[in-house]
Amino acid sequence: MSGTDYKFEGWLGFDKSSAHGNMQWGEFEPKPWEETDIDIKIECCGVCGSDIHTLRSGWGPTNYPCCVGHEVVGTVVRAGSKVEGGIKVGDRVGVGAQSDACRNRTDKHCKICADGNYNYCRVHHVGTYNGVYMNGGKSYGGYATYQRVPSFFAVKIPESMPSSHAAPMLCAGVTTYAPLKFHGVGPGKRVGVIGLGGLGHFGVMWAKALGADEVVVISRSSSKKADAMAMGATGFIATGEDPEWLNKNRSSLDIILCTASSADMPFNDYLFLLDLDGVFIQVGAPDDDLPRIKQMALIFNRIKLTGSLIGSPDDIREMFQLAVDKKVQPWISEIPMKEANKAIVDFEDGKPRYRFVLKNEDYTPVQA
Repeated sequence: MSGTDYKFEGWLGFDKSSAHGNMQWGEFEPKPWEETDIDIKIECCGVCGSDIHTLRSGWGPTNYPCCVGHEVVGTVVRAGSKVEGGIKVGDRVGVGAQSDACRNRTDKHCKICADGNYNYCRVHHVGTYNGVYMNGGKSYGGYATYQRVPSFFAVKIPESMPSSHAAPMLCAGVTTYAPLKFHGVGPGKRVGVIGLGGLGHFGVMWAKALGADEVVVISRSSSKKADAMAMGATGFIATGEDPEWLNKNRSSLDIILCTASSADMPFNDYLFLLDLDGVFIQVGAPDDDLPRIKQMALIFNRIKLTGSLIGSPDDIREMFQLAVDKKVQPWISEIPMKEANKAIVDFEDGKPRYRFVLKNEDYTPVQA
């Protein structure tokens, strides 16, 4: 199918039921080859909440069949004559949630891409799966043996970083790193992280690595308190166990990173945790709407309410360097790729502590 001596095979979702552990293994046709492309032999791929949202058409109709997975790490086995970033056959690279953008290759000027903010491209943003490339090819993700992507959106993995650690950083990692860095987290800042899951556990570790004075985890129960403290948190608020949690912590934070995706979370109470000119960053993306926002916290504390979308290739490179420098290591469980259906069911049941990484057991690296 692909014109190569290897097959592009993976776990395919054919309808909404695939989100319940009903993906089917099969062959798929990668995007038509361009000389800026690379083929990657996949070593591992992180499991992300976006995968389940997409499999069940939670964010809109999915273009089935769909092979999800956008925390992909592997070895380059084919490189076009016009690849970018100095990538060559034999390099270990990662691909995150975005695999292309217009990059001003159309007749529409895109200031966003011109400024390097490719993850916000409005002209032609291509997700690593369930997207359509500018040449008409369909994007397929990393629950697979091989992947074909434009080389610009592949990032070299630091030599000292294990592949299974790099994988979840490519989406969950940069989704939390980029907004914390953009909004100035560092010495003197008090940071709150709502939700200690795959995203939240990265939020805690990045805030600590960036030098925040305080890192406070906000969760419904204290069941994960010990984990939070081991990750570097300096405080913990259990909203479901202390009726006075808001009064005790009002105006105590400068920045809140909200990774929660619940439509019934106490959103407006969270806002009152912010001090004057505080920033509330929403990165959790539920299928449903967020709770209705009341105005008083915004008005009385001059709060900035914002969001953030993944990160650019440069954000990922910068994040990797911070992880190496500060020895940031995600909490992961490695799972055989053949057990992907069980992995997504367990993921939905909240079992990861704190990220699942699917591994191709027969993977062998390719030499240049």
